[in-house]
Amino acid sequence: MSQAGSTHQPDHLYKGRRASLPLNIVVIGCGLGGLSAAYCLAQAGHNITILEGASAIGEVGAGVQASPNVSRLLIRWGLGPRLEELGVKIQALSLKRWKNDEVVGWTPLGDVIDKEYGSPFYLLHRADFHRMLYEVAEPYCNIRVNSRVVSVDPSKPSVTLASGEVVSADLIIGADGVKSVTREYVVGGADKPRATGDAAYRALIPAEKLLQDDELRPLVEKMESNIWMGPRGHIVGYTIRAKKEFNLVMMHPDDAEGGVESWTAEGNVDKMKEHYKGWSTTIQKLMALVPSTLDWKLMDRDPLPSWIHKDGKLALLGDSCHPMLPYRAQGSAMAIEDAAILGNLFSHCSDRSQISPLLYAYQSLRYDRATATQKSSSLNRHIFHHPDGPEQEERDREMRAAKEDALRVARGEQSTLVLTGNANQWADKKKSDVQFGYDADEEAEKWWLASGNKLMTLAPELKPRVVHSANRDH
Repeated sequence: MSQAGSTHQPDHLYKGRRASLPLNIVVIGCGLGGLSAAYCLAQAGHNITILEGASAIGEVGAGVQASPNVSRLLIRWGLGPRLEELGVKIQALSLKRWKNDEVVGWTPLGDVIDKEYGSPFYLLHRADFHRMLYEVAEPYCNIRVNSRVVSVDPSKPSVTLASGEVVSADLIIGADGVKSVTREYVVGGADKPRATGDAAYRALIPAEKLLQDDELRPLVEKMESNIWMGPRGHIVGYTIRAKKEFNLVMMHPDDAEGGVESWTAEGNVDKMKEHYKGWSTTIQKLMALVPSTLDWKLMDRDPLPSWIHKDGKLALLGDSCHPMLPYRAQGSAMAIEDAAILGNLFSHCSDRSQISPLLYAYQSLRYDRATATQKSSSLNRHIFHHPDGPEQEERDREMRAAKEDALRVARGEQSTLVLTGNANQWADKKKSDVQFGYDADEEAEKWWLASGNKLMTLAPELKPRVVHSANRDH
């Protein structure tokens, strides 16, 4: 194992603080969450091994959003120049009618977000995002491919690989995604995902094709995130890769029998076009440019009662414990925030007896926020998919009022509306402050100042209440 903890002496993270006891930590999964956790825990002074089942490191997928709550962390990790190079700084959110492209909701982002939250809002290709996290983490940890975990002994703790090899550690972090192996050990049984009734077609179109059409050109030039809201579905479209590609995500009723929860399942282009027949001419033109598509079945899961195994040496992170539906684009953000909190807390580690209390501190800092974000994502599904009628008209009326207010503010006038609870969740300043104003490092530092001296007695008091599925609104 590489002695990452002993070779790098950063002074920019955790106020230069490094754990006086370097732990051997195994991170299962080399996705966005796993790489972030490995990087943060290595910067905290620990020796990290990532175990990845795939034979090569890489990421599929398409667009992903790095809102200010994430970009401030990435910039702190030295990734500001890479974000500038590979990202598109989103200028506004535009919510449109499915039939005629009428803009019913509009929220300025761009410089407004920079000024309000001190960090930009970027749109990225998932593979670019993954590559930049790999580049920043790889020098400080031992990344092993072809290392599929088939079982876990949470009490030792150790994991057994498909090859039969046993890998031991002081602590195991399960960052193995929505189909997590480690989650079953924490929960004590098989995962029970539920079909949401939705699936999502995903496609990328070269931006140059849109630039050749007068009607489609503004979709590239304005650098807005566009959401077309329609009956039982919606479409999200925005540019990524320094405006070279246009990312499309098309939510639709899931009529597939069985179906597979996979990022890479091929979709049927003709079927996709059929779903959006009758939508605006802009949508028809975009559909005509889609050469192939992937179809992703959306599954839902209840919040877990705990993210930590009872023996206190195995904890979950990211999608393995709080998978997000994609309606608010905060899934990767939550995983990266988890990682930042873990790294910060474990920079204080001076004894193995502190592992379990530190894990419960991590859970206490993250549980409510992650669960609230899950709920907020589900609420958008309900808001965006109204069939035409009274509920849709009421939604549009609310969104238009928020749009007019935003335009007033853009002209230098005073806001005249209270937007709390607005159907456009991005216009709700209170919600945006909670979502985008969050600084994971700051939260961890505050927690330590208030509770760090009680560390040795914290484990029992920080265990969460049991959460029942009725608590969720989806």
